[in-house]
Amino acid sequence: MLTALERIRRKVEAGEPLEEGEWEVLRSAARDTPGPTLRLTLAHAWVNAGAEREALRLLESLRRDFPQELQVRLGLARALLGLERMGEAEAVLREVLALNPGDPEALKVLAVLALRRGEHGRARAFVADALERDPFDAEARLLKEELESGELAPPPAPPAPASRAEFLAALLAALHRAGVACRRQGTHLLVKFASGGVGRVDVDSLHAAYREGTQPLTEHVAELVARLRGLSGPAAGAEDGWERRVRPVLRPARFSERAVGALHRPAGAGLEVFYVLEDEAFVRYLPETSLGPAGLSASQVDALAWSHLEAHPAPVRAVVLEEGRVVLVDGGTGIWAVAGGDGLDGARLLTEAQRRRLVAHVGEGPWCVHLGWREFALVCRESDEASRGALSRLGSAPDGIEGLFRRVDGGFEVP
Repeated sequence: MLTALERIRRKVEAGEPLEEGEWEVLRSAARDTPGPTLRLTLAHAWVNAGAEREALRLLESLRRDFPQELQVRLGLARALLGLERMGEAEAVLREVLALNPGDPEALKVLAVLALRRGEHGRARAFVADALERDPFDAEARLLKEELESGELAPPPAPPAPASRAEFLAALLAALHRAGVACRRQGTHLLVKFASGGVGRVDVDSLHAAYREGTQPLTEHVAELVARLRGLSGPAAGAEDGWERRVRPVLRPARFSERAVGALHRPAGAGLEVFYVLEDEAFVRYLPETSLGPAGLSASQVDALAWSHLEAHPAPVRAVVLEEGRVVLVDGGTGIWAVAGGDGLDGARLLTEAQRRRLVAHVGEGPWCVHLGWREFALVCRESDEASRGALSRLGSAPDGIEGLFRRVDGGFEVP
């Protein structure tokens, strides 16, 4: 006989609404049971009830706690889709494919996303990939039939995205209307939180996220302001204190001129280590002024940040370079991607846990490293002249780090 909790889980899986008493049972079980399963069920129940924003907060917390759990990321994508945040949902689904190439659920949702955008060719490719892995997948077969019906709506004419200057002007105006104190500083925006602290967000990253999505500028900026208002600054001693969320990142030389006041130290080879607070939406650098109230030294923060990163090595995936694009493949090609997808992969290359994974997949170093994208780091054996040459010709994103580096015992070197 099914238990009450199991009946509730089945209702949630079927998309059925819960009664008030069932909500209480599920909330209590999710609170008292370790692991992600019941908290993920609660998040899906909120999505079923049209409460995607509540679900999103829980799912973002789950992704921080269980970064390798695919079902958490799929649930996060579902909540983002419910909020019409298509670009962010697609980015999460890409993370799923980076962790599990060919994941059928991610492929099917990406196909639906492409259909909604009128990108029928991309939709067909995603469906074909899903059916290649499981020819009897009922959802994929239905999508295939829809694509072959000839009754598809024509692709909508996409509006031209706002330029960076237009985006920033709209964001500043919306922040001022909302009463949020803010100030530009180079390529960053300083925002005063309701708690009294000040956070730094990267304007280029915000603009890139806007361009990846489909929301009109006004709607996107309004949602962005709401999320910025909900942020809180570092607060030592809080239950969710920043000491548990601080992580190291690598940045190019002279980045400190753009991130004025952010805690950092030299990393060798012309690189610098900065410290960010784990956040799903924003790059938030830790200010030096946070150390005093927390009673910590710079070296203690550094040790904390690296210990957190050491505990979470990223997958190592074989890739191939196609016309300047990085494409995941099943077999080894001589180039691999360290693909955590959270902006920390360059720094991960300096951890012992990641070094062991590289040895297992790539072989013993020294390795040649390309840090041109924050979403992943590319690695090849230094002795592989063809792969090293391919990496040297590869470009980089505007927020990436140009050039190649040698990963040797003790850190990075310039070749």
